[in-house]
Amino acid sequence: MRQSGIAGMAELDTFDEVVDVRSPAEFAIDHLPGAVNCPVLDNEERARVGTIYKQVSPFEANKVGAALVSRNIARHLETHFAARDQRWKPLIYCWRGGKRSASVALVLREIGWDTAALQGGYQAYRRAVLAELETLPLRFDYRVICGPTGSGKSRLLHALAARGAQVLDLEALAKHRGSVLGSLPGDPQPSQKMFESLLWDGLRHFDPARPVFVEAESKRIGSLRVPERLLEHMRTSTCVRMQAPATERVRFLIAEYQHLLDEPAWLKSLLLRLTELRSRETVARWIAQIDAREWQSLVSDLLATHYDPSYLRSMEMNYVDLANAAVLDIPRLEETGFDLAARTLLDC
Repeated sequence: MRQSGIAGMAELDTFDEVVDVRSPAEFAIDHLPGAVNCPVLDNEERARVGTIYKQVSPFEANKVGAALVSRNIARHLETHFAARDQRWKPLIYCWRGGKRSASVALVLREIGWDTAALQGGYQAYRRAVLAELETLPLRFDYRVICGPTGSGKSRLLHALAARGAQVLDLEALAKHRGSVLGSLPGDPQPSQKMFESLLWDGLRHFDPARPVFVEAESKRIGSLRVPERLLEHMRTSTCVRMQAPATERVRFLIAEYQHLLDEPAWLKSLLLRLTELRSRETVARWIAQIDAREWQSLVSDLLATHYDPSYLRSMEMNYVDLANAAVLDIPRLEETGFDLAARTLLDC
């Protein structure tokens, strides 16, 4: 049985489950990756106790809070914790390692589970993540996948991961494809804090002796910022350039972005954001192509007028190894082509 009842960040992987006992609202903003939310106070209960604390007294708030916490702990014991056997080792945390986590940890230890509370709670965890994101990205040798829009960079990352390579898929973590058209329907982006947590968790499980494959990105993916140290290191790393025929890229993009073609009004609203950058006349031409359902013409026009010039300018400016990059030719953007490209990269 754990004697101190306190665990540090270095011990995270020694537990069977990490339990976040903060409110659902706190959990939604950010939490330890893989943690489950078993709140001792829900959003409304937390607000109620806080109001009593400020307007009446800490004593009255503690009385009301204790009753609510006790009922919620009992509910979790009868539901989420009910199937856990005696060997289960949970790590509990709240905002700063205070009363909420201590109350749950005490009950679980009294039952007989080897339970610990995270020292310093979420606040200590967040400080550790920010500190490690200053140094952790620098430990790895990156292979940066470059290539114009529609060349299948994300698909290549999937093929590499399927073959056991170490892959850091920033767009998957950010839930965004990284352009004005990159938002995913029904799948909102995480908070900046959650994005950083997921990134930290991915990096800490990599082996520094093996390369990490990552797609070239700009400073932002949708509304999220890529941590500066990671981006700096990526921009000085070895590049690999993907290349595919223009007609194949158009075909591939029409299939990949079908959700936008099915919602013409949404597509128009997104393209209108480019008016200042590309002129009213250009955007009006795109809108007319949407109205006529001329999808091949629209995608070809977008690539030639907006995406390709912007991408090339950004890559040449920011990725110093681009001129020396090995070129991967993919005549057909389909699974067999991506798998062959992945095998080629891994054999190098």
